[in-house]
Amino acid sequence: MARVYNWQLGREMSYWYAGNRPKRQFAAVFDVNKCIACQTCTLACKTTWTSGRGQEYMFWNNVETKPYGFYPTAWDLKLLDMLGTQNWKGDRYEGQTIFEAAPAGERVLAHRPMEQDYSNPNLGEDDAYGTVNKGHYFLPPHATWMFYLARICNHCTYPACLASCPRGAIYKRPEDGIVLIDQSRCHGYQECVRACPYKKTFFNPTTGTSEKCIACFPKVEQGLVPQCFENCIGKIRMQGWLNTPDQADPDNPMDYLVHIRKLALPLYPQFGLEPNIYYIPPIHTPDEFNVQLFGPGAPNAVREYMKARSDKTLAGLLGLFGCSVKTVASFAIKGDHAYAYDDAKSETVSVPIVEPIHIRPEFDPAREVVRHNTP
Repeated sequence: MARVYNWQLGREMSYWYAGNRPKRQFAAVFDVNKCIACQTCTLACKTTWTSGRGQEYMFWNNVETKPYGFYPTAWDLKLLDMLGTQNWKGDRYEGQTIFEAAPAGERVLAHRPMEQDYSNPNLGEDDAYGTVNKGHYFLPPHATWMFYLARICNHCTYPACLASCPRGAIYKRPEDGIVLIDQSRCHGYQECVRACPYKKTFFNPTTGTSEKCIACFPKVEQGLVPQCFENCIGKIRMQGWLNTPDQADPDNPMDYLVHIRKLALPLYPQFGLEPNIYYIPPIHTPDEFNVQLFGPGAPNAVREYMKARSDKTLAGLLGLFGCSVKTVASFAIKGDHAYAYDDAKSETVSVPIVEPIHIRPEFDPAREVVRHNTP
């Protein structure tokens, strides 16, 4: 096994191939606090990519209600239990990754979901932790809580699916870091299904090959965001390009949120894959739960997010989420507006940092009517 540097863990780790980062890395940030679980993203992906035979159970994009929602069932709980204690010392992970904890003769610590685990894509939907009793209040921190976690393939820097494939059918594109499966090489051994800790690789029994989220690369190649991003009702998503921490660019929205403000965090960084989909943690969830999901930086990320109203740059950038069908390569704050730019440095959209409020007079003289909402 090779030794590679995983900046999310703050240390080197073991991996089956030498580190070879792409020219630029496809990445995204999801604002968990804005997700309303409308599942529009799920249906946008489903109708675009997985409407064929053998794909009925596949959801390359899905939205889970945490803490009780999973697809497939208990996908994360099973692996967390197998991995055992996951110790952090500051920002450095002292525990084992799924590569380092792999049993003898195995490439990764893994489990394969059973068929019935894919039977309930909405398991636990809207189920909250705790109960509401007389006198409980609904301001953070909540006695009762839940949140929606939208998930796609993380297009990891060190993919477990790639490491486990005996056919070498899985590859990471050097031009953008998107992880794909070569259907002509795949023989359907399903080692990738077993190895992916996020369970975002699926087996198609009709074709006999594995399939997964392709980050809508035909659109990304044209400078457009994936389908699930474009159709997101809650405007929780922004797609861009992520640099390593030592090359962080403050004008790059991904770098600004991930490296500079440390507001957006990876999902289960302790697995060791260096995933490239990042989340702004929920503000009303206990710190202990957020830390387990997003690492030790979660409490600070929540505090930073809560400052957004008084932070012009952060408020402006968050306001750009979901406002453009084009990839946001850079952004700028000018006056009272936030501006987004594409790879060619052309302006794609601008939004007001503070949404203007217009109060209409009670009486409309032009129409000679009184505006009100009561009889």
